[in-house]
Amino acid sequence: MLSDKGKSGALLTLKIDVDTYRGTREGVRHLLPLLRAHGAQATFLFSMGPDHTGWALRRAFRPGFFGKVARTSVLEHYGIKTLLYGTLLPAPDIGRECADAMREVRDAGFECGIHTWDHVLWQDNVRARDAAWTIRLMRMAATRFADVFGDAPKTHGAAGWQMNSFALAEHDTAGYAYASDGRAMLNDNGSLASQASGPHRLSEHGKPFSCIQMPTTLPTLDELLGRTIDGAVITPQNIAAHVLKLTAGAQRDHVYTLHGELEGQKLAPIFKQLLAGWLAQGYRLTSMANCYEKIKEDALPLCAVAWGEIPGRSGSLLVQGDPI
Repeated sequence: MLSDKGKSGALLTLKIDVDTYRGTREGVRHLLPLLRAHGAQATFLFSMGPDHTGWALRRAFRPGFFGKVARTSVLEHYGIKTLLYGTLLPAPDIGRECADAMREVRDAGFECGIHTWDHVLWQDNVRARDAAWTIRLMRMAATRFADVFGDAPKTHGAAGWQMNSFALAEHDTAGYAYASDGRAMLNDNGSLASQASGPHRLSEHGKPFSCIQMPTTLPTLDELLGRTIDGAVITPQNIAAHVLKLTAGAQRDHVYTLHGELEGQKLAPIFKQLLAGWLAQGYRLTSMANCYEKIKEDALPLCAVAWGEIPGRSGSLLVQGDPI
């Protein structure tokens, strides 16, 4: 794995969620040369099982869903075939059919971890499921990861930022030292609601979990595009400048979540602008593993498991709660 040991500067951790078959086969391979050209490290988190993206149409009754679809051109970014997987088209098995593409990422020196077994199944159901269902899906993903890479996974980033207490406990059982399953709370313009947001450990019902959480601290591109912020509509032409404004000035560590289906496809030119801009601002573009090496000895806050809404995204997500 690439290392930035000995370098100075604030960290900007690049967490790449790969949700779909198309994102794994095409988007990931577009991202690799872009990252290398900027000397950037990153963590790729893969969906290991079937691609049931078509099932996501059931979210049509969720408040805010149609607004997000209209703003972000879902069909343009994901393609008609992906939106039919699991309905009119059979769901491809990502881990079986895209193993070579996943190993290509590892062989290029990038950290790889688990996003989920089945993205839509997890995102839409985990909050209400029991221990048996949760642990079964997590261990299926871990087993498939080991089949693909020949090693056990070391980290996780939850699909849709959705978890439950059984999933958090499974991190400790699996021996994960760090994960990125949640979000920092954001203001309407995407800025941090609290500058204290950052790496922490979680506790629920008086039970602390050992795994360090590295919450995403910046808005995603699909949360910003098409919205009116501070009197201006966020477009592909000005979105990079808006995000870079959020990271300018007094530097602090950040975690940015991007997607193989977005920044690895139509939004790649925007991501290129962000990479160049962050380097110009003095950030070290790094992986979750290197972020962990920096903060693992720190006295991190213990925070309650909490749920909240992020501007531009429908539904409630795992967010960093108040310190206990």
